Amino acid sequence: MTEIVVDARGHRCPVPSLKLQKALESAAPGSTVTLLADDPLARIDVPHLIGSGPHALASVDEADGVLSFRVVTGARPG
Repeated sequence: MTEIVVDARGHRCPVPSLKLQKALESAAPGSTVTLLADDPLARIDVPHLIGSGPHALASVDEADGVLSFRVVTGARPG
């Protein structure tokens, strides 16, 4: 299983979600992708993005103003 970290700190909406989406498109099913973001709107945008696809939002944490979204990839669309 692969683990990918996407650092989108310093970027504003919609860049964190776009960076996450690009990483998810290239990740193998069953991989873990962690997005680091400091834009408060990511708390809304990321769950919305994940809710529309085969991926699962495993956890959301916040420390020192940085949000960490851990996503487990699902099957790629056939």
